[in-house]
Amino acid sequence: MSVYTPLSLKEVHDFAAPYQLEVTDLIPIQGGIQNTNYFVVCDTAQYVLTIFEEMDEQGASELVPVLEHLGQQGLAVPVPLKHSGKSIHILKNKPAQIAPRMMGKHPMPSTVGQVRAIAQAQAQMHVALLDFPLQRAEYRDHRYWRSVAKEIQPTLDMADRTLLSNLLGLYDALSMMYPDRPRGFIHSDLFRDNTLFDGDELKGILDFYELNKDELLFDIAISMNDFCTDYPSVVLNEEKAMAYLEAYSAVRPLTEDEKSCLELYLAMAAGRFWMMRLQIAQKNAMEGRTGTDILQKNPVEMRNMLIERMKFVTA
Repeated sequence: MSVYTPLSLKEVHDFAAPYQLEVTDLIPIQGGIQNTNYFVVCDTAQYVLTIFEEMDEQGASELVPVLEHLGQQGLAVPVPLKHSGKSIHILKNKPAQIAPRMMGKHPMPSTVGQVRAIAQAQAQMHVALLDFPLQRAEYRDHRYWRSVAKEIQPTLDMADRTLLSNLLGLYDALSMMYPDRPRGFIHSDLFRDNTLFDGDELKGILDFYELNKDELLFDIAISMNDFCTDYPSVVLNEEKAMAYLEAYSAVRPLTEDEKSCLELYLAMAAGRFWMMRLQIAQKNAMEGRTGTDILQKNPVEMRNMLIERMKFVTA
């Protein structure tokens, strides 16, 4: 949600007019890493304008029925507005949408109550999307991130190359030993900064642009790593981790193989985002993306988390 595409108030006013919205102000959102987002202020409400920087119109449109379905299931997600029968339109030669602004605060740090709430909602999402009829043009699933790791590994120093090789080797060994790991559509980026809370009440789940079909356990591990870690420490908070698993399992019990692989997947999730952040840093450098409007998350944080999580993984 960095600002890669600058917009004027008039440009947004013209884009919003077919939605019957009268725009009075425009506020850039500095956060996130992939798309351009603005708060759109109107007389009676606020909205979020998203410009998709890497997806084409088809790719952006694929997510709309998912959000509509989750909204119908009672989950707090931003369902995009429509005009002329569709939600995705073109602005500055890029796909764009307008969705209601969901109010609340990112849980920084999280409470045990917030951990329980997001775990329950994540399980509800997994169940709701198990049989959802969606084919995405491109998946950033585990195979994709293995290819990213293969590309980045030669740029690492010897210690980090060894760390990454050990992680992938353990994954190959344990995933063969414990094959009963259900797959389905997962959020893939359910960090605290993609959620909004009012106290312990979950008010919004944001940023579904990494939605793909992958192992449900990866989604659990990604969110547990973030919600159950009390930064700047990268040690997993055991009380929060147990609360997360209890709340999630009350909706969708984990298989025995998922339980056996959980520690490994916590390490894998940290490794995936270590690679992702390195990849984005390289891309920003190549394209000359700099300035206060561009958010760059620290890869070292995920590397340190990976080292910590690896202490508990055995083959």
